[in-house]
Amino acid sequence: MSDPVIASKTPYAVDVEVGKTYWWCTCGKSAKQPFCDGSHKGSAFTPMKYDADKTGTVWFCGCKHTAKGPLCDGSHKKL
Repeated sequence: MSDPVIASKTPYAVDVEVGKTYWWCTCGKSAKQPFCDGSHKGSAFTPMKYDADKTGTVWFCGCKHTAKGPLCDGSHKKL
């Protein structure tokens, strides 16, 4: 698999709602960051499902290099 495009070197703060599902972009090409818009089609990338277990703000990875996807683990600090 090729490396994803770095969409942002900072995470995206997103207000999520308990019980809702969010699809995180793993390829970095989506125009609707941090979420998937289908730009990965034809590549080895697929979006990652995130089910919110509580309502509040979470930090979705923007660099696409997190080991704890879809949430930020600070990997952008090493890029």
